[in-house]
Amino acid sequence: MKPGSRPSSDIAFTPTVKAIQSRKGSRAAYAGMEQRGGWQTEIDPDLAAFVEHTRSFFLATANSEGQPYVQHRGGPPGFLRVLDRHTLGFTDYRGNRQFISQGNLEDNPKAFIFLIDYALQRRIKIWGTAKMVEATSELLSRLMPEGYRARPEQVVLFEVEAWDVNCPQHIPQRFEADDVARVLAKRDARIAELEALLAARDET
Repeated sequence: MKPGSRPSSDIAFTPTVKAIQSRKGSRAAYAGMEQRGGWQTEIDPDLAAFVEHTRSFFLATANSEGQPYVQHRGGPPGFLRVLDRHTLGFTDYRGNRQFISQGNLEDNPKAFIFLIDYALQRRIKIWGTAKMVEATSELLSRLMPEGYRARPEQVVLFEVEAWDVNCPQHIPQRFEADDVARVLAKRDARIAELEALLAARDET
């Protein structure tokens, strides 16, 4: 870290947070991390691979009064996409048309993305700023999943400022229904194959 610069983790570790860490005994460990620059600030191959398989995530915003709001975003794997080393993007599909996230971002661009993979028991926190822009044909060609039956209303561009990986502790292991269905179908096909072999043997 350059002299005089702030670690990227200061985006979350405010003076109040650091005081609590000192009081509860974890400050020394995080201070060492801060000396190395804090959290990552660019999208590396590991984060890009995680994003590529994401089927859902949570987007947090806050309005001008500081009132937080969290909304689920979902779609086929890869609907959240890496546009460059600092930018994520996704299509905002037509929904209940409350426009709370959009209103919040117009008043306060600070935003947060929470990614979680229950099967791998892994979660990633991403801090940054976001804005909603017109769903142009150029952006939709990059962001709209092919063949996905949803109506695009606008596009969200998220500029990454810092990100961190949480430990897997306490994440329940769950699996996507279609992944389970594929495994069961493969098992059932194998059972049917073995039963056919046994039936053929009995006939001889």
